[in-house]
Amino acid sequence: MTDRLAALMLHFPVSAQMFNAGALCGINALESDRAHGQLHLVRSGAVEVRYGKESLHVERPSLLLFPRPLTHTFVTDPERGADMVCANLSFEGGAGNPIASALPDVVCLPLDGIPGAGPVLSLLFEEAFERRCGRVALVERLFEVVMIQVLRQLMESGEVKGGMLSGLSHPRLRNALVAMHEAPAREWTLEELASAAGMSRSVFATTFRQKVGITPGQYLQGWRMRLAQEALRRGRPLKVIAMEVGYGSEAALSRAFKAQSGQSPREWKSRLPMAAHD
Repeated sequence: MTDRLAALMLHFPVSAQMFNAGALCGINALESDRAHGQLHLVRSGAVEVRYGKESLHVERPSLLLFPRPLTHTFVTDPERGADMVCANLSFEGGAGNPIASALPDVVCLPLDGIPGAGPVLSLLFEEAFERRCGRVALVERLFEVVMIQVLRQLMESGEVKGGMLSGLSHPRLRNALVAMHEAPAREWTLEELASAAGMSRSVFATTFRQKVGITPGQYLQGWRMRLAQEALRRGRPLKVIAMEVGYGSEAALSRAFKAQSGQSPREWKSRLPMAAHD
């Protein structure tokens, strides 16, 4: 079966930075830093989670994923608290990361409902609550593994409604999406994408729009622009980027880039934080 996550994780990886391993007691507010998502693993204890005007109650060992910056508050027993391991998440490309932007504001999953995650979570908790050499580096790598398992679970369960992950959950559409992800420079026709999906042209076009929310052509354009932005961050020459993402010249890429983002590639790059230019 086609690997639906391979190109996504290659171009837009996620990294984790652990900031808590232990009991959280009482009321703990985590303010948005406007840069990071967060992933929390509740090993034991009851937790009320408040975000905006919403709240949810966690009564069993669970995973809480905030893929984008969002202020949230944990309310636990002031004495017993809840044992939790927490990490900030950095999605390559920031707000333009296609994985982060495709996820709902909050994902809550029971730990025993994530297939294959048991051994990883056991090792993560063991390392997080001990004081062994290299524990932070190991726990952070394990957080990244858990993120991949969560994405796999969301796609295979079909729980995500609309957007890229919804398309990747579809047994036929996913083949066309992966084809675009793996060969963005190809001049894909609707007929070729429909063939990759094993569908007729009309059924493919209708189903794609219903599931993903945009047309295949709009999706391909958006994917190319995300790849172009990623390459700009890494300092690659515009002429090289144009060829890599399917445009024959810098001028053609610049026109498409401005139509998509409202800025030329150079204007867009000039507005990046200085660290992104390094």
